[in-house]
Amino acid sequence: NYPQSKRYIILLFRLEVDKYLLIILMFMIAGMIIALTRATFEFGLFYASLGGAIIIIIYGSMKNRREHNEKRRENRRSKK
Repeated sequence: NYPQSKRYIILLFRLEVDKYLLIILMFMIAGMIIALTRATFEFGLFYASLGGAIIIIIYGSMKNRREHNEKRRENRRSKK
């Protein structure tokens, strides 16, 4: 069994996010951590990073769904 932190990393790779989007997502998470650990909480940096991370996850899932639907259409055509 995996420790808790490795489970989240495996979950991120199972989402099959594009590698460039994954790198940007990691920078967004690092920005959120920086905003949280500052002496004065940086609302702008935190919420901008959170919004960017949400947009990246939504875009990645839409992209994967589109590719999956295209493969499914091709498989249906080849069966006919």
